[in-house]
Formats: sequence, structure tokens, C-alpha cells
Amino acid sequence: MIDFRNLVAARESLTLAGCVAGYQPWLMADLARAAKGRAVFIAADDASARAMTDAVTFFAPELETIYFPAWDCLPYDRASPSMRVSSDRLAALAALGAPTTKAQLLVTTVNAALQRTLKPARIAELTAIIKPGSRIDRNKLAAMLVANGYVRTDTVFEAGEFAVRGGLLDLFAAGDTHALRLDFFGDEIETVRRFDPVTQRTVETATGFTLLPVNEVLLDEATIKAFRAGYLAAFGATATGDPLYEAMSDGRRLAGMEHWLPLFEPGLATLFDYLGDGAVVVREAGADQAAEARLEAIADYHDNRTAALSAKKGSYRPLAPDALYLGRAEWTALLAGAKAHLTSPFPVPDGIRRTVDCETTNPRDFTPERTAQSNVYEAVKTHIDDLRAAKQRIVLASYSKGARDRLTGLLADHGVTRVAAADSWQEALGLAADGTVAIAILPLDHGFTKRATGGDVAVLTEQDMLGDRLVRRRRSAKKADAFMAELAMLTPGDLLVHKDHGVGRYEGLVPVQIGGRGTALAPGAPQAVAASRAPHDCVMLSYSGGDKLYVPVENIDVLSRYGSESEGVALDKLGGVAWQ
Repeated sequence: MIDFRNLVAARESLTLAGCVAGYQPWLMADLARAAKGRAVFIAADDASARAMTDAVTFFAPELETIYFPAWDCLPYDRASPSMRVSSDRLAALAALGAPTTKAQLLVTTVNAALQRTLKPARIAELTAIIKPGSRIDRNKLAAMLVANGYVRTDTVFEAGEFAVRGGLLDLFAAGDTHALRLDFFGDEIETVRRFDPVTQRTVETATGFTLLPVNEVLLDEATIKAFRAGYLAAFGATATGDPLYEAMSDGRRLAGMEHWLPLFEPGLATLFDYLGDGAVVVREAGADQAAEARLEAIADYHDNRTAALSAKKGSYRPLAPDALYLGRAEWTALLAGAKAHLTSPFPVPDGIRRTVDCETTNPRDFTPERTAQSNVYEAVKTHIDDLRAAKQRIVLASYSKGARDRLTGLLADHGVTRVAAADSWQEALGLAADGTVAIAILPLDHGFTKRATGGDVAVLTEQDMLGDRLVRRRRSAKKADAFMAELAMLTPGDLLVHKDHGVGRYEGLVPVQIGGRGTALAPGAPQAVAASRAPHDCVMLSYSGGDKLYVPVENIDVLSRYGSESEGVALDKLGGVAWQ
């Protein structure tokens, strides 16, 4: 058994051996409860961080989970991070700086932790509380939102947008789940309401909200002055003709400007500056390899930009890697100072000190049965019988209520008795203690077997048993509905981003004769659409070189608006490699 008090009080970094991936959310939930400060999980990649964020609250519903993502663009890119990612990052930093009485878990990635960001004092300075009765000029508020990275639109749909309509100001603030509607009477805010951006209908009345920037680059007089001075000091007087320098001098945002963040905000902080006293840091197995790969990629991107540097106007002038990113020595020192523990799926090696045994193993693998196309459910029943005979507590994990109901019926059809639904981890353990198979809605990709007081716990997921067939996450219909509504507000010439093909120009919603010769239908179109010869509504995009792409409305979720200033943005080449 793990003694979490000793783990929290450890004076050196430990290896948490025998810690398989499925067990990590349970581990971090218990660790967050035991920690004197906050618990921190550094994932090797974004998928692992998302999986932790989704699953950990099932094991500890009272836990406050904060997710701090990395920028979703490459180092030294000409593209900006998406507005959603930027707003999530700033909301996380604000939450880390705010007082709390709850047990708290910070989930982040190696890429996010390797990048410098705004200082805690700067985040506190930029945070404002707005509530009914507050007095502020509507035009000044709109100007402040623009300076803080918000984009003015006709209708608010996504985080980082705002709209002014008469006496109303709509905005989608960083870290909020709904958009906000501020009703002004003169310079006074009368009411604040939350509304669904898809339907534009009020959800509830709010007592107030915390206003945060949605971009780490703030374009006010002080930051523009700092950028101009820093840019000229770094690159010389000839750099005044660069589009970036000209745009910043005019107070205009430009795609990719965030990569010069150190010039706007001299003296950046690291995520470790936000952790506070008593923080317990755990890095995932593979995190060290991911950090090494990231550092090599940063150096490679910088070298390529430096090699391509010329005196030509518009040439990309990169900052030194250590301006925005941590170096190897600094990263190693910060991990050592935080006594960051490391998980490992492998058992405790003989004769190795500084190791804690988590006593978990991977679950039973049903791949042989699936490969042989034999009856998987019969194999699952046999395995459940074996677990019951060994007095192990059995918990099955499904992704949704419908999947849980379906799996319950299939198990009953194959003779598995005493199966019950569980809505919490404690309820699942209670049901499983007397031999009942508990089925919970728990978003784990893979389960585990854990040695524990009161009997071993065996967790099996749908993916463990059935492969990927029944556990594939569905696309977000809400996002597609929101974009369809937003599509009506677009005009030909606006920029859209296709997740596979990059930046293209919106040419309108056009009927296309599907199935005819020469039709350039986007890959992934539904078969029913591709087989039809009737006119079908498609979004038409044009790309560099005049190529056209037609996206059926059924596939609308692969598109999103270009989230930054579109001036000077180059279209991608359809079928080219630049977007990849």
C-alpha cells in the first residue's frame, strides 16, 4: 500500500513503479487529497493530459481540477495559438493565483511546462471583477477587450469574442462555460446574464464574473513601447520595415505575434512560479523523453529560421530559444527543486532505492479473442468468474450512459449475473465488495488491477474488452451547430481553417452535384452524400493556386474560423505539406 503521507513529505524525487496508465487518475486523486498544497501532474502529451482531466473527478468529485495546455502551434510559427487555448491558459494561471479551500490538481503537459508565461503579479493586475452595479463606459470596455485579445464580431459564438449591440455587450470570457450578456443603462451595468452561444438564449442570471485577457500578448501603450525597443535592440534599425514591427507600432494584431512574447513582457515567469508551497509534482512515464524531443524540436525550428533569415522585408527574425522556452539545465533544475516524482508502468527493480510500489498491473487483454473472431463476451464472462473466485472487486468502465446500458444487456445475454450501475467510485467499490459487477461511466481508455485493502480492485474498460468499436468518442454536435449559425454571419473572402488542409478562403455555401465527374469533394464525406447524385449544400473554400475544396455540411465540424487578424495571411496549398 502507498503511504501518501510519506510520499507528500518526501525530500527527494521518487519513482512510482508499477503505476500503469489507467491507475494514474486514482493515484492523483488520492495524492491531491493528501497534499498540503496542490498536486501537479505533468503529462507526456496533450492526449494523456486530457484523459487525466476527464477521469480524475470520478475518483474525487470534490477535487478542483485546473488544466493548463500548451500552445497548439509550432515553435517559431507564423500562426498564433488558438483563442480557446490562450483563454484556457490564462484562466488556469488566474485560478492558480486565486485562494482556494479545495483540494486542487493542476494537469499540464511537458510542452506547456517548458514554455515561459506571464508573471503571477501580471495576471493579478489584469484580472477584473465585473458585476451588476459596476460603472464603466461601454466604449472603454470594448477598447479594453480589444487590447486584451478579444475579437469583435457581430455575434458571439466562441471564447475570446465580443459584440456590441445597442445597450448590450456580449462576450465569451476566458475560463467560462457560457457567454455573458451585459445590459447597460448609461455607464452602469444593470444585469449580467449567461447565455448559450448556440441558441443565444439566456441560461441564468449571474452575480458577476472575472474578466481575464484571452491572449498573453496585450497591446497597450506600455507593451507596444517595450516591444518596439526590444525588437530594435535585438534585430537592428533595419527591422523597422518588418510587417510585425509596423503592425505593432499601429496597435494591430498580427498572426504569430505571440512568438515574440518576451519583447512585450520582459522578465517572464515559468509555470513552477505558480505552484506555491507544499506542491507535490508527478511527471508521467515518458515525460523525460517528451521533454528531450521538445527541446530538440525548438532548437531545430530556431536553426531553420536563422538559416533562412535575410535582410528582405518580412523575413522571420527569431528570438533565441531561451527567451520563450526553458533550456535543459533550467528544466532539470526546476524538476529537482520541485522533487518531481516519476511514474513507471514497470515493477520495482531489485536493489533500486527511492522507489514506491504502486502495486498495479495492466488488465486482461482480449485482443487474441478479437483477432481470432471468437466470442469476446464469453471470454469476458469467464474472466469475471475467475475474478470473483479470486475475491477481487470488479468495476467495468463505460464512456456514456447508453454504452453502459448496452454493455449491461450484452453481459446479461451471456450469463453474467449480479451487475449493477454505479454513479460514483465509492458506490462502485461498495457494490463490488460483495461480488457485484459495478458498471460506471468512467472515461478511461484502459483499466488496471490494483492490490488494495479489502480485496484487489480489477477495472476493465470497454476498450480493454471490445477494442475501439464501441468507445470511439462522438464528434461534438454542439460545435457543428454553433458553426452553422456562425456560417450565416460570414461573407465571401473571410478565412476558414480546415483541420486537414489548413487556411482557405470562404467562397460561400453552394449546391454541388455530388457523384458527377470532376467533383472535388472533401475527403471523409459521408458515404450517403458521396453516393447521391442530387445537388448537395457544400462550403466552398479556395486555396493557394486557385484550387477549390467542397466540404459537405455534414462535415462542418472540420472547419473553424481563422481566429486572428487576417490581413497578410497566406493561403495554404491544397495537398501541400506546409499545414502538416
